[in-house]
Amino acid sequence: MRLKELPVMERPRERLLEYGASSLANDELLSILLDTGKKGKNVKDLSLEVLQSCGNITNLQNITKEQLLSIDGIGLVKALKLLSAIELGKRIFLKVDKQGKVQMKNSFDIYQYVKYWFVGKEQECFYCLYLNNRNEVIERKLLFMGTINRSLVHPREVFKNAYLCSASSIICVHNHPSGDVRPSREDIRLTEALVKIGDLNAIPVIDHVIVGEEDYYSFCDEKMLSR
Repeated sequence: MRLKELPVMERPRERLLEYGASSLANDELLSILLDTGKKGKNVKDLSLEVLQSCGNITNLQNITKEQLLSIDGIGLVKALKLLSAIELGKRIFLKVDKQGKVQMKNSFDIYQYVKYWFVGKEQECFYCLYLNNRNEVIERKLLFMGTINRSLVHPREVFKNAYLCSASSIICVHNHPSGDVRPSREDIRLTEALVKIGDLNAIPVIDHVIVGEEDYYSFCDEKMLSR
């Protein structure tokens, strides 16, 4: 059935106008973004096919251009439009405000600030937060993606960025996609090395937070920042 043949209040745009975006199903929201279907496949059917290719709505955030283009009815324009919408949604959800200064008073503040960065990530990502003398974030850097170890997360990069932005202190953050936030031996060794170098350079590493799906581990809280 063509979309125009559906009853008016079953059409995504009309439902959005009448009831608001929050009342729409996932396929209806996708239908509005995709705008049109193709011959023999209306836009709602196409939207359902996109969702089915992901398995669930959560996995949509990791869909690739190649996956989208493999779906009959999705061309380059539609793929790029959908990828842009997904990225925009991530940025809004992350609530990253580079203009405002966010103060880190404790490990919970850190966790609240960074937890959405790792949603859907299937590999470890190592970030550094660079703070001023009021413990406000002045810069953040993604320094590595992969399995965390000392040879790949090089202290030179950590402290080079600290000098470039005139940081007074550093917070290290990375995720454990497994959900187990307990530090590995390599996490501990890396942290010890960074703490020692930070103290020598008068730019202390004040915490290293490991983020899981719904929990976190703070080296500071657990008194693991040996000095």
